[in-house]
Amino acid sequence: MKNRLKVLRAERDWSQATLADKLNVSRQTVNALETGKYDPSLILAFKIATLFDQPIEAIFQPEKGELMSS
Repeated sequence: MKNRLKVLRAERDWSQATLADKLNVSRQTVNALETGKYDPSLILAFKIATLFDQPIEAIFQPEKGELMSS
């Protein structure tokens, strides 16, 4: 899953550690999210969206082929 987390964090001049503290996760989790190695739980996605005051879909976008066709 692609995301804009690194961009949003950089716009606020926050380190990964600062963002991790705000989300109550490890810095390694923030790094894994930013590099696409980890997809957040729904609860964490909502926390991130709330923190950045944006809808979830403005932050996270599925890669091509990730969504099932109906």
